[in-house]
Amino acid sequence: MIIATNVIHAAQINGAEKLMFLGSSCIYPRLAPQPLREDSMLAGPLEPTNEPYAIAKIAGIKMAEAYRSQYGSDFINVMPTNLYGPGDNYHPEYSHVVPALIRRFHEAKAACASNAVVWGTGTARREFLYVDDLADACIHLMKNYSGDELINIGTGEDITIAEFARVVAAIVGYTGEISFDTSRPDGTPRKLLDVSRLAKLGWRARTSLVDGIKLTYQAYLAQ
Repeated sequence: MIIATNVIHAAQINGAEKLMFLGSSCIYPRLAPQPLREDSMLAGPLEPTNEPYAIAKIAGIKMAEAYRSQYGSDFINVMPTNLYGPGDNYHPEYSHVVPALIRRFHEAKAACASNAVVWGTGTARREFLYVDDLADACIHLMKNYSGDELINIGTGEDITIAEFARVVAAIVGYTGEISFDTSRPDGTPRKLLDVSRLAKLGWRARTSLVDGIKLTYQAYLAQ
């Protein structure tokens, strides 16, 4: 929150031509109607496991809106879905689902393990966007959008964690069993973004999930 307030204020007092603030899908209520529309923000309780982070992001969005309203600053807000790609954090405990599963299945394959464990029940659904697509969407919006409405950035498609685990395992080459640790939390049951606003502005994601995971795994092997 401190970073957001400092950057947004500095952009205004130094006359920045344009600024884009990136939110997080956790800004939406835990049980908001799916797919998640931009006007769902603040319409219900947040997911308790990431509420502090969500509140910080919501504060940044509202600050950018306030500077736009009060000073006429060309500040826009965008809301990316779950991201993945080269250069991610592959820490065994603190990484997000994509790098966590890539590392877990790679290590299971290398060890000739008969079983690999995935956290949660596997029933939660998630949407994943390749980082190069996010960068392309951000450039597109910086060039073509100057409104005050929040804009979701995503693929408009989601997948269960269980299905996604099988996709990652196949790409990595792990052929053993996959089990689920149900003592671990699933988090929000579903987080699929409504990307109709973005589509009307002329942008759609280009990288398929399979192609994106292949590129990410190649980068993991090279690091």
